[in-house]
Amino acid sequence: MQAGADGELSAIDVLVSDGRIAAVVRAGTLPAELGPDLDGSMVLPGPIDCHAHLDKGHIWPRSPNPAGDFAGAVAATGVDRAARWTAEDVRRRMEFGLATAYAHGVVAIRTHLDSHGPQAPISWPVFESVRERWSGRIALQAASNIPIDVYLTDEGRALADRVVASGGVLGCITRFRSLENIPLPPEFDVAMTNLFALARERNLDVDLHVDETDDPAARTLMRVAQLAVQLGFPGTILCGHCSSLALQDDESIAATLDACREAGIDVVSLPAVNMYLQGRRSGATPRWRGVTVMHEMKARGLRVAVAGDNCRDPFHAYGDHDMLDTFAAAVKILQLDHPFGDWIAAATSTPAAIMGVDGGRIGAGAAADLVILRARTYSEMLARHQSDRVVLRHGRAIETTLPDYRELDDLML
Repeated sequence: MQAGADGELSAIDVLVSDGRIAAVVRAGTLPAELGPDLDGSMVLPGPIDCHAHLDKGHIWPRSPNPAGDFAGAVAATGVDRAARWTAEDVRRRMEFGLATAYAHGVVAIRTHLDSHGPQAPISWPVFESVRERWSGRIALQAASNIPIDVYLTDEGRALADRVVASGGVLGCITRFRSLENIPLPPEFDVAMTNLFALARERNLDVDLHVDETDDPAARTLMRVAQLAVQLGFPGTILCGHCSSLALQDDESIAATLDACREAGIDVVSLPAVNMYLQGRRSGATPRWRGVTVMHEMKARGLRVAVAGDNCRDPFHAYGDHDMLDTFAAAVKILQLDHPFGDWIAAATSTPAAIMGVDGGRIGAGAAADLVILRARTYSEMLARHQSDRVVLRHGRAIETTLPDYRELDDLML
């Protein structure tokens, strides 16, 4: 069974030849002797994670965040980064994450790389070498991750040069460390204009962390969209989180979405992580889900995706680089059901289009990078963890045993 564009499941035969899909036809059309009968199993394209933090992954055992909140995450990560993020440390944790994602069937990842001061010359070369080693297994992209303050300085230009040399994406956290952020200070326009100029000069796309807060007064997304239009920025702009938008009134939401549509902005929601972080108060039950207005965005014609974000670090104590699990969580958190529609695209073809990578679809000529489930319906898929999935790469089943956390024990000392 294949998830169709309208969300209905279609009974199909899939012919694979030389690592690619040669044909997709109505079930029962191809001769039975050509291959096994999968007994109505769901077949999905290999999922794509367009917002991850592989450089932060798996530091929780040595740098936990006991409060479980955003401020605690920033503080714990900063201390760990300054003390522990050598090239070897980053490489091993990054490869552990990739091995996990690969076993789960993920075919492409965009990871944000913390690029603060001395970290950029460590993490970017590590990423380049890891990308080369994983070529043919997982397509990798990297985006710079740094507070927007840097684009008020010459360091911003140096970082942009580093990003373009690595074939990356220019990004930042759209919050100042050195200034108040609500309301936006005049320096915001200066910094964002500089970022867009640096990206345009180097033909780079842009990837931003935006309004990751439960403060409804945070209106950064609107201003990013307005500036992108005013400056005529030609590249792709992906905005992650956009959490505060869900807490604003309908009129403000509509105005922001209209601005995003005009600017051609894409949005990725990180449902598991934002539900973990947002609205957390000691001794109190959270009152909201921490996610953005995905239904409204999609209805406005915006490209929307879901992604995994952080795994086992101070921003999220859990996670396993499993985009099928991320999609299942997104369906429940964001109510992407009744009907399911084509929401599976938010974890497959839409992030592929945003990243500009091949994948995320089932069709003649596509790579035979597939995930086969014993589940026959969305109900079965979402009701039970799909631990017995079969992952095909280039038409062949791969080993899906997950790496053991013990492999990282010496890094936790």
